[in-house]
Amino acid sequence: MEKIDIKSLTKEELTNKIKEMGESGFRAGQIYDWMHKKQARSFDEMTNLSKALRDKLATECDFVSLRIERVQESAIDGTRKYLFALSDGNLIESVFMKYKFGNSVCVSSQVGCRMGCRFCASTLDGVERNLSASEILDQIYSIMKDTGEKISRVVVMGSGEPLDNYDNILRFIQLLSDENGLNMGQRNITVSTCGIVPNMYKLADEKLQINLAISLHASNQAKRQELMPIANKYSIDELMDACRNYFEKTGRQLTFEYSLVGGVNDTDDDADELAALLSDLNCVVNLIPVNPIKERDFVESTRKRVLDFQKRLEKRRINATVRREMGRDIDGACGQLRRRHIEENS
Repeated sequence: MEKIDIKSLTKEELTNKIKEMGESGFRAGQIYDWMHKKQARSFDEMTNLSKALRDKLATECDFVSLRIERVQESAIDGTRKYLFALSDGNLIESVFMKYKFGNSVCVSSQVGCRMGCRFCASTLDGVERNLSASEILDQIYSIMKDTGEKISRVVVMGSGEPLDNYDNILRFIQLLSDENGLNMGQRNITVSTCGIVPNMYKLADEKLQINLAISLHASNQAKRQELMPIANKYSIDELMDACRNYFEKTGRQLTFEYSLVGGVNDTDDDADELAALLSDLNCVVNLIPVNPIKERDFVESTRKRVLDFQKRLEKRRINATVRREMGRDIDGACGQLRRRHIEENS
């Protein structure tokens, strides 16, 4: 018999499962509370359940509890990079970041990634598999347990393409924002996408209040195709139409992630073209000096070039911020720590 992934169940589904096991429905509330409020690491910690019920749960259900394989802490800003081991031996990364407004966690949605973006370490070995909702969620729970800190914001911008794992991402959002669990406001949850257009339309129809971040990284179709293979499937015009639809359906401001690669997409002409492309959208551009990886020959833009690019956008009435670089001294960029760990242990 295939075991049920209990931590991925909604409270209603869990109640039905517990009743099927011949137990009273109120036990589901206790179990849900242990998993999502107290962040228990096993059934054995659920001390208000009988030993018989805990044994029954262990027989019929999988209890996802990630193991910390490695942690690196930045000497610069206290950012912590986590490498987690999954039950099947795969490895994923998460990042814990401290800001003035509170603590933020960046989680992965897949083991690896198949999108092939040219400047990203996550995609170098392709995708292994999707993460379940519970595996995405437990990255947050494990970090909370390890740090003893409250998490106020979550960004799904780690390894993987979230909208390539659509159903599990939706369930993850539902569980994370459930009032019976962490009860995180959806406006404090950000999901990124490199531009899987059909799923952007689907997401708009879900009427969620999450933030959507689009990995754009180019101001025209030709350059985007050079940097991001997804542009060969969905053009930049199709992507912009999907963005307009998302705003119309949800009223949520869009964020465009733009990694500045020295001499590739950081010229004055790029800034002007980007401003024209986004002129009719309610959006903010998040400029990111690219984090170099040894497998590619890309270099980050100079600080002056980044600031000039930002000023040029703002002069054309495009809100632009420069991402605060965090964890640069600890393989902070997506996929770097996982890849280095695999190489060191192979």
